[in-house]
Amino acid sequence: MATRSFDVDQFGTGAVLPVVTAPNPMLSTSCQPVSPTAAKTIQLAADLVATMAVSPGCVGLAANQLGADARVFSLDVTGHPKARTVHGALVLVNPEVVSASRKERAREGCMSVPDFTGDVRRASRLIIAGYLPGTGEPVEIETNAFEARAFLHELDHIDGLLFLDRVAGAHAIHPRQTYQ
Repeated sequence: MATRSFDVDQFGTGAVLPVVTAPNPMLSTSCQPVSPTAAKTIQLAADLVATMAVSPGCVGLAANQLGADARVFSLDVTGHPKARTVHGALVLVNPEVVSASRKERAREGCMSVPDFTGDVRRASRLIIAGYLPGTGEPVEIETNAFEARAFLHELDHIDGLLFLDRVAGAHAIHPRQTYQ
């Protein structure tokens, strides 16, 4: 598998959908594998990208956050101040971790948990593999730092986990700060 750039514009216009919030049971259900070439998967990819585009500060969105039972997520850390490695806008279908190392603790937030952030230990070096929607082309992405954290956060979503499931305890959960 080769690392390859991804053109999210290939899907056309997706629908902006409401984001499911905790404690909706959809967020605690492990999602099912899907065909990357199926029309339903391609539409879901477009919807993920469209919903992310209108969500300020959003760097990733998983299918179950839009109410879909599918192992699909979108991600784009472009322009984020903590990002060192940036692969641009992409959607992965049926992703799996190939390798992960160097766990570090950092603060995370989530559109499905809008009032809180939490300190989570995650790998800061990552190789993740999956398939591109539409073509079904296999890809493997090597990343680190913030982008690795974002990939793992979205992978947790499709495995039925929130960042709240990964914090060390109540002391690691914080009210979300709002800045003006």
